[in-house]
Amino acid sequence: MQPIISISGLSKTYSPDFVALRHLDLEIRRGEILALLGPNGAGKTTLISIVCGIVNPSSGTVTVDGHDIISDYRAARSMIGLVPQELTTDAFETVWATVSHSRGLFGLRPNPAHIEKVLRDLTLWDKRDSKIMQLSGGMKRRVMIAKALSHEPQILFLDEPTAGVDVELRKDMWAMVRRLRSSGVTIILTTHYIAEAEEMADRIGVIHKGELVLVEEKAELMRKLGSKQLILELPDRLDAIPADLAAYQLSLSGDGTAMTYTYDAQGERTGISALLQDLARSGIQFKDLQTTQSSLEEIFVDLVRDGQ
Repeated sequence: MQPIISISGLSKTYSPDFVALRHLDLEIRRGEILALLGPNGAGKTTLISIVCGIVNPSSGTVTVDGHDIISDYRAARSMIGLVPQELTTDAFETVWATVSHSRGLFGLRPNPAHIEKVLRDLTLWDKRDSKIMQLSGGMKRRVMIAKALSHEPQILFLDEPTAGVDVELRKDMWAMVRRLRSSGVTIILTTHYIAEAEEMADRIGVIHKGELVLVEEKAELMRKLGSKQLILELPDRLDAIPADLAAYQLSLSGDGTAMTYTYDAQGERTGISALLQDLARSGIQFKDLQTTQSSLEEIFVDLVRDGQ
């Protein structure tokens, strides 16, 4: 299947001292949820702005369903809905008017039934006649999403959509994302809430200093980079790890009542059996053990640290 967005050699240079993107290549699959992670200033918003036609690239090409974003701008942009970080709406317009107007900007005929459905999905129906200036910050964020969906896009960009919003809106938003994805809409989101990316995304992309560090299937990323830990709870306090166990690189808890062994769960040998045997030889007993696996957040932090 052809990717719905193809990005090749994309760079953006604002000045000799500020390169926002560096030769970035990325293909986004039709109907997937792709989460882009990266620290502030990594280039996530610049990437989205270029694909959406807000910022011009310095070099490289971007096509949206085969339409070049520069030479065939209208066709490319008509497929995209964008929810930016900033709340930019006309304070004196009503919710109904501003969402309907956004649809008209794409040259589409009025469709009150579609606008109603979008407003109901976002719990905005009761606010349809309210002016934007009368809404709370969370409600204004909902209006931004409604505007992005007004022209029935096939691709939806969500740039930090849940930053600073309440828990209720966050739940509503992710329920909406799931519905859109099930209807075939491709969704690209940037987020600082890594737990959300871990729950929602099909693939994870990590951007750091303008470069795409990796793009992986979420499950594969965690399989390849996520380590497991075996935690052994000790019946008695241990002052130090015995020297004959040094090869296992065990770590001792601050109070000396637990040891942690980190291993590769996908390796041919985890070393657990040998460790337990050597513990017995050293006279160290344990009263309980448990395993934990690295979270996506820990993997992300390690990747960014390695790229510094």
